[in-house]
Amino acid sequence: MQGYRGGSYGLDEPRSLRDQAGQYALLPLRIFLGVTFVYAGLDKLTDSAFLSASGAGSIGEMMHAVRDSAAIPGLVDLALKSPEGFGYAIAIGELLVGLGTLAGLRARVAALGGVLISLSLWLTVSWQSTPYYYGNDLPYLFCWVPLLLAGAPYWSLDALFGRRRRGAWGR
Repeated sequence: MQGYRGGSYGLDEPRSLRDQAGQYALLPLRIFLGVTFVYAGLDKLTDSAFLSASGAGSIGEMMHAVRDSAAIPGLVDLALKSPEGFGYAIAIGELLVGLGTLAGLRARVAALGGVLISLSLWLTVSWQSTPYYYGNDLPYLFCWVPLLLAGAPYWSLDALFGRRRRGAWGR
């Protein structure tokens, strides 16, 4: 049996429940964010009112409503050039980020997508929230950061492909 060496266990070394829990600590966050972003993307894609340039509940109406209170009005102006296209981009982006996060496929890239979507929504749609912590996009932004840093090392396609690659290289 290999012994404990500076924070890493040997292959045959039994690990405590605390160590095992730490190993999977990000899994609930990954599941929550993945499911939430898949749901958000599908909700937008199936809502014809949202994917319209104008009218009640449309992305166009929402962008016009937040334009003057956004931290970066230029982002809103960019979205208003093609509200339907922007709505589809956000919805498909959320769906792909959510699926990538759930599957653990290119998990850091998916998390970066989640960071960028949440950041853009915070700087535009929820910027006017007072106090700032009432805006829901800011907590999502910071929930993505641990997944961006750590990736999905367990129960993921990234981990599976990594093991196969190491096995093919004789490691």
